[in-house]
Amino acid sequence: MTHDAPDPARAALGAAMTQPFEAGVVVRDLELMERFYREALGCVPVHRSHIPQSIGGPAGLGGPLLVVWLQVPVGAASGTPSGGRIKLVQPRVSAVPAPAPPAVPLTARRGLSYLTFHLEDIAPVVAALPAAGARPLSSPVVVRARGRRISFWADPEGNAVELVDGRGGDPGPDRTEA
Repeated sequence: MTHDAPDPARAALGAAMTQPFEAGVVVRDLELMERFYREALGCVPVHRSHIPQSIGGPAGLGGPLLVVWLQVPVGAASGTPSGGRIKLVQPRVSAVPAPAPPAVPLTARRGLSYLTFHLEDIAPVVAALPAAGARPLSSPVVVRARGRRISFWADPEGNAVELVDGRGGDPGPDRTEA
């Protein structure tokens, strides 16, 4: 298929993206979580909004909300934005229940389980995450697999975050590092 040919799947569905892909994360403490994603992962706030009951209620969101959209950082190697955004959503009427710590492997859950950040180098982020309020979800903290380094963390409210880079080398099958 050439670059000029239309994508038949997209044409059939009429699903041409008009904005970057967004993943919504419902949070208890919007300021804490915005600071975490900004400082620990380099996300940049691009929009804030107060969603009134008149919109949030009928839309199925449960009522009034505070929302901040964070742009995932641009990679220096690619020079282009990832296109992804994280939407932090804080309900204004009812408290968000505290997340239960993951007692089962992430793949044993159903639905959205974690956010993945593909980084040029995960080492500085892994080093900064504990001070930012995150906790590792694996031991060893960094796993090497198929030329990549992978690390899973819980953000300050318990949401799972995966970090991946291409600096895993080839230490052998299923080798890991602490």
